[in-house]
Amino acid sequence: MKKIILVLVGLVLLWGCQDTDLGLVAQAGVDAVRAITLSEDAVKNLAAQASDYSDQENTVAPASNRYARRLKSLVGDHLEQDGFRFDFKVYLADEVNAFAMADGTIRVYAGLMDMMDDDELRFVIGHEMGHVVKQHIRKKMRLAYAGSALRKGIASQENLAGNIARSSIGGFAEKIVNAQFSQQEEREADDYGLGFMKKNDYQPESAISALRKLATLGNNHSFLSSHPAPGQRADRLQEQLNQSS
Repeated sequence: MKKIILVLVGLVLLWGCQDTDLGLVAQAGVDAVRAITLSEDAVKNLAAQASDYSDQENTVAPASNRYARRLKSLVGDHLEQDGFRFDFKVYLADEVNAFAMADGTIRVYAGLMDMMDDDELRFVIGHEMGHVVKQHIRKKMRLAYAGSALRKGIASQENLAGNIARSSIGGFAEKIVNAQFSQQEEREADDYGLGFMKKNDYQPESAISALRKLATLGNNHSFLSSHPAPGQRADRLQEQLNQSS
């Protein structure tokens, strides 16, 4: 909410600047207000557009590809969970990464699949599902949409920065993919992932080994920029498993 208020304040200041497109300023203010009350349908529509953009920018594994076949074997029975329908695909890239969108889109990179065994991947998938079910992605989308108001405010200035700022869906998709989760959100998604493992009779210890592997990537890795502190998260889940044994 504070970010949205700051955006609105910035837009008001733009009214006094020369070479300002007042139409774009007004639209920017509309976007910021809409961000506060985005409907579920609007969220899903924005998520679908961002997912389509991301799929076009990456190489999606065809159904016959070994990565796609493996992912299908892992998630075949889990297309619907807790009122959400999930859409799983693999990006054929060496990057160790995975992300989710608010509409149930989940994308897993081949590099992550190479790094982990089946149950470790199931935990990561369950973790990403948790971000969707717990509405974490929806919150990130509201903030990113409010940010689009700031971009339109910049675009209203007739200069080079304005021309760059007119790009919309690509920047929006990038913001969602790279949005950092809070410690509380990570705990909630980890707990959901661990519960997913237990509920389906997978090896819950694989949640620990998956996080330990991610901890070896280093703090500057792109996956850890959005999913921080895997070592500490592994310790917390290990303590939970110890208490329940």
